Amino acid sequence: MAKLSDKLAGGTSFHHTTIRTTLSKLRQVLGNPQIEGNDGEDKTNIDYVCENDLGDVFTIYDWKEYRPIGENEVIEFHIGGNSRSITEQSKEELIKQINRL
Repeated sequence: MAKLSDKLAGGTSFHHTTIRTTLSKLRQVLGNPQIEGNDGEDKTNIDYVCENDLGDVFTIYDWKEYRPIGENEVIEFHIGGNSRSITEQSKEELIKQINRL
């Protein structure tokens, strides 16, 4: 089960893995993001650092929305990690958790 992490996310990057969901659903599954400046001023408004069942670190973030994101607005969040397999594994875990809501 994907969960928030206090591990360092250095070295993670985007491997073309995304998830379409809402900020509200991410909050229900993971809690509040570690970084939230939902004002549209930066390339990201929302940043989570998480780990999957295998203990691999991954990140979830909006990318270049350049506007505040509504709690129930469906957008494409990027999933970053140290490899494509980590980001895909993490996405699968997130989808299972979201589908249980």
